Amino acid sequence: MSGPLLKKVAAAVEKHLGVADSDETLSRFLLSLYEEPLEAFSRAVEANGGSDFPPAFVHEVFEAIREESKSKESKESKSKESKDGSKREEQVETEPENQVHEKQAETQRERLPSERSKDTGTEQKTQKDHNNQHQNRQNPNQQNHQSLQNHQSSQNSQNHQNSQNQHAPEPNIVVGAVCRGTVSNITSYGAFVRLNRFESGLCHISKMSYDGRRVGSPGDVVKQNQEVFVRITEIGSGRRRKIALSMVGVDQTNGEYVEGRESGRDTEFGRRGREMGRDRAVSSGARRLTSPERWEIRQLIAAGAARASDYPELYEVEEDPAESEGFEVEINPHEPKFLQGQVRARAEPAHIVKNPEGSLSRAAMDGSRLAQEMREQKKEQRKKEQRKKEQKQQGTEGQNKDKEQSKDKEQSKDKEQASYSKSRKNVSKSSDLAQSRKRLPVYAMREQLLSAVRDNQFVIVVGETGSGKTTQIVQYLYEENFHRGDKIIACTQPRRVAAESVAKRVAQEVGCPLGQEVGYTIRFDDRTSPATRIKYMTDGMLQREALLDPQMSKYAVVMLDEAHERTVATDVLFALLKKAARANPDLRVLATSATLDADKFSRYFGGCPVLHVPGRTFPVEIMYSREPEPDYVAAALDCVMQIHVAEDSGDILVFLTGQDEIDTCCEALEARIKTLGRAVPELLVLPAYSALPPDQQARIFEPAPPGARKVVLATNIAETSITIDGIRYVVDPGFVKLNAYDPRLGMDSLVVSPISQAQANQRSGRAGRTAPGKCFRLYTEEAFRTEMRPNTVPEIQRQNLEHTILMLKAMGIDDVLRFEFMDPPPAPTTVQALKELYVLDALDENGHLTSMGRRMADFPMEPALAKTVLASVDLSCASDVLSVVAMLSVQNVFYRPKDKQAAADQRKQRFHSVHGDHLTLLNVFRGWEQSGRSRSWCAENFVQERAMWRAFEVRKQLAAIMVRFRLDVHGSDASAVRKAFCAGYFRNSAKRDPHEGIFTTLVDQTPVHLHPSSAVYGKSVDYVIYHTLLLTTKEYMHCVSVVDPKWLVELAPRFFQPSDPNNPSERRKRQKIVPLFNRFAENQDSWRLTAQVEEKKRALGRLNQ
Repeated sequence: MSGPLLKKVAAAVEKHLGVADSDETLSRFLLSLYEEPLEAFSRAVEANGGSDFPPAFVHEVFEAIREESKSKESKESKSKESKDGSKREEQVETEPENQVHEKQAETQRERLPSERSKDTGTEQKTQKDHNNQHQNRQNPNQQNHQSLQNHQSSQNSQNHQNSQNQHAPEPNIVVGAVCRGTVSNITSYGAFVRLNRFESGLCHISKMSYDGRRVGSPGDVVKQNQEVFVRITEIGSGRRRKIALSMVGVDQTNGEYVEGRESGRDTEFGRRGREMGRDRAVSSGARRLTSPERWEIRQLIAAGAARASDYPELYEVEEDPAESEGFEVEINPHEPKFLQGQVRARAEPAHIVKNPEGSLSRAAMDGSRLAQEMREQKKEQRKKEQRKKEQKQQGTEGQNKDKEQSKDKEQSKDKEQASYSKSRKNVSKSSDLAQSRKRLPVYAMREQLLSAVRDNQFVIVVGETGSGKTTQIVQYLYEENFHRGDKIIACTQPRRVAAESVAKRVAQEVGCPLGQEVGYTIRFDDRTSPATRIKYMTDGMLQREALLDPQMSKYAVVMLDEAHERTVATDVLFALLKKAARANPDLRVLATSATLDADKFSRYFGGCPVLHVPGRTFPVEIMYSREPEPDYVAAALDCVMQIHVAEDSGDILVFLTGQDEIDTCCEALEARIKTLGRAVPELLVLPAYSALPPDQQARIFEPAPPGARKVVLATNIAETSITIDGIRYVVDPGFVKLNAYDPRLGMDSLVVSPISQAQANQRSGRAGRTAPGKCFRLYTEEAFRTEMRPNTVPEIQRQNLEHTILMLKAMGIDDVLRFEFMDPPPAPTTVQALKELYVLDALDENGHLTSMGRRMADFPMEPALAKTVLASVDLSCASDVLSVVAMLSVQNVFYRPKDKQAAADQRKQRFHSVHGDHLTLLNVFRGWEQSGRSRSWCAENFVQERAMWRAFEVRKQLAAIMVRFRLDVHGSDASAVRKAFCAGYFRNSAKRDPHEGIFTTLVDQTPVHLHPSSAVYGKSVDYVIYHTLLLTTKEYMHCVSVVDPKWLVELAPRFFQPSDPNNPSERRKRQKIVPLFNRFAENQDSWRLTAQVEEKKRALGRLNQ
């Protein structure tokens, strides 16, 4: 290999690829791939990761090598007869292939004792001295190629003779085999992997991810000298075998290969080479070549770099441009009859903030800097830990010791928790429940309450936190036989957790098993029986029961607890119960709350009586911040530490906005306490949010160990839904996450916003339950008076009303615009919901419920999801769709342990589908079912077993609903699943912008992004649908699937229509054709005719000077 040739190739690399090949690594690699003719060399380059190289570059390198070969061939032919035995190997390169075939095969068998012959398949072996002789006379070209691929180090070269004697088993180098190899070299385009002592292969950057997505850099996936499992995809047939490798679908933990993980491309296409236009036609339905592609192909043919026979589509008769253009869709402007003449104002998001320019609003918008910094620190810490693991390989003894110590710590913690649980149970058992019930403030109002309920159909009860109204009033009514034998006393709760926990407590007080006299009903979980007389339930479940029983005939008393929260279901129940009370005079309705506008409620229910129950027995000192806090999370942590160090004994309750903030604060507090060590007393940090498992939720009710203090970090669930004993200090940053519907995006989003004054008073009341307490408000008194609303904006005015209106329509209430809401929603929001139901085929042209809409109302889910389930029946994929819907109903199917995040991500990728996340969830559910619902399977794949069982129960109940309505649930067709979801979520569709590379929604062109955890992230797709949007730093699409744009028109003709090329929409008129970026041009407008004319004028002017 001559120096001038290497310089020529390196110059071509820098010229065409823009890469300085200073060490001539890439040049040497290209020389090793040389074959004749040009087509064979091009295929070899493409198979080894050069599919993106320009044809002109490949042609120039080929010509340079061929000229060098010709000059070398003439020199070698003159001294051909004088060559000795050691030079006959070089002669093989110049002889015709048919004359040296046998000699070359013999040499290969001598040089590679582990290689299997392709004709016979038998393993060839050689003798020790012959191998040493062959190694000493190896030609320079072979030595350079061997040096490039790092076949062996100098130490291995010295020990080569001894290792040959041992005849160690070599991997079977055949196409399709999975081999263990060692990364010998990492480049910008891939990594070389040494398979045995003599051979290496190239794993291109596009083949280094388990699911086939392209990674940013090879160094992000593999490291030097790392052992990896690779699959052999191609073995060249030239003088030297060029081996193409792939890590796609290869499990790096055990070397197992899973088929079907290629990124939407058949490996045969990649083996042929992705020639311009040809493979694109195969993968996209024979797309017509564009004008720039035709021009470039003609230039290649004219230059001799390509043959005309390779591009038959170049001379095909072009079809009608309207037929061959990409299919485009646009919004159907049709308006149904029942909406013509209605309010045409565009629905706007509800204004939930009183003062958008205030200090609280600014702090909410800025977020917590501390939380952001901690997230960045976590990332850096994970990277450092990964580097340490790679650099230091600890012995098994040390690892075992660490494991044993961690196990001992976990066991000790479990023992402590068990002892606390036992002590708590013993306290509960020893305490007299009857006496504790009599000590509650509501007991003094017992007779007055019963008398008011007997004499009035509606009663308002205002009881402060801890008064016992939630658990005791229903028991008083039960004890006085208000249920009249076979009827039920119902109590609604706005949250599932509250309904479940309160029912368990009341069952304990009544002295019956849960599900007998006392039970609860929440979505997809019914713990009642025919003997149940006290039933706790979510307000949404009672609303669904009103669909079948508008008169509430099976209930004697309905108690609407926490009515001040004003959920959509509660507001609807207000009106439905008023209507039911007119038809059922024996029905009694109670509305209870800690803080509500009693006069407003009394007027709404016809001037009914209002009873006030005292609750707080100890004073609470309220302290405000002197200045606004820019970072409320950091201020909350500082306040907790100050209380723990300076204040008297008593537990602490901190209100935060969500799970992320709570987890971040838990870690920060534990780190601070660990740093201080024994200088401060023990602080037990406990989170409290609805997504926690029940066993962890129960820990917040247990007393702190002796000499320790407990701090509970909770969401607004701790305001009214649960009561925690021992709280003497409350830290209130003044923020909450509210669910607000954005009509522009067509989705609900959780927005951090200031709380109301009623919520602030409710939070401070938690500190005075058992002793005098303190409430630390991390905002100024001025902000409390001027920036907080008196009460929270009702959900009915800030949420999507599609499901609510569908329920009302199913009850026979057609005129929803005049429905008797306590606080009517804005008219544009109601009209928008009616329009959405119309395009879902739930309403007809006159606004009446269709047969499809009536069946959609039977399902306890949002209308779009119900439409998906019903469409799956017609598409023969109901079984698969039910599985996916059940998986969507649970949160956090996968989990990522801190010490095994890389392994968890890799396991998750095994389930990825190239078609999207819906089928990924289906793969998970199928895998769990095929494993026999195994717990070990969940542990191996980092899947939450509790979530899977939850999904299983949801699926079983959905299947029962379909059987009840005689719908086929046996269809299974994974390819139709995406189409079924497109039938329901067509509005949540987005298209990739060909110029910007990001997605925009089809409804209003809002920029949205694929989440990095999505199965289609990094893949080239044009149209997608998504389940929801996650609003963080960007608008991320969650649960995405690839769709065909024709499905949108086929499945939603009321919403979409084909775009007319002769009459383009306003959106297409705004689009413009942008030329390809020319990185060599200083002026990107130089292609324009006006720019060329100006350049000619300037050139002529210079000549005339």
